[in-house]
Amino acid sequence: MEERITGVMVYYYFVCSRKLWYFIHEISMEAENENVMLGKLLDENSYQRGDKHINIDNVINIDFIKEHKELHEVKKSRAIEEAGIWQVKYYLYYLKQRGVDGLKAKIDYPLLKKNLLVELSQEDEEQIERIMCDINAMKEQVLPPEFTQKKICAKCAYHDLCFI
Repeated sequence: MEERITGVMVYYYFVCSRKLWYFIHEISMEAENENVMLGKLLDENSYQRGDKHINIDNVINIDFIKEHKELHEVKKSRAIEEAGIWQVKYYLYYLKQRGVDGLKAKIDYPLLKKNLLVELSQEDEEQIERIMCDINAMKEQVLPPEFTQKKICAKCAYHDLCFI
C-alpha cells in the first residue's frame, strides 16, 4: 500500500478504527448513504463564495479558502467534532510540511450558524505524527479491528457491514 495518508483517514481515525480499516482497504459503503448525500448537498449549497474543493496531491481536499489565508471545512453537525478538528489540523500540518505556513482554519457548521477556529500547535504536530504511524500500521492489518458499538453506528454508512 502507498504511504499516502488523507484527511479523510485522519477523520476516520477519530470516528471509528473499523471504518478507517475499511476505507484504507478500499471497501466503500458511502456512495448511497443518506447521511453522506445530505452532507454533500449541504456542502454544495453553503458558502457560495470563494474557491471550493481544493484538492492538493489527492491527499487533502479543502472545502474552501477565504482571503487572509483562511481555510474552511464544512460539517453538518458537531456530533463528532473532535474528528473534524483533527482533520483540519492535519490539513494545516500537511501544508506546513510543504512550506505553506501561517494559515488559519475554521470548521463551519452552516445548519447551526456557527464556526470554530482551529490552530496547529507543536504538540498537535507531534500527535499528528503518532496518528500517521498508527494509520500506516493499520494498512498492514489483514483483518479489521474488533467491532465496538458506538452511538454513531446507527448513522454510519458501514452499519450493515459491521452488524453482519
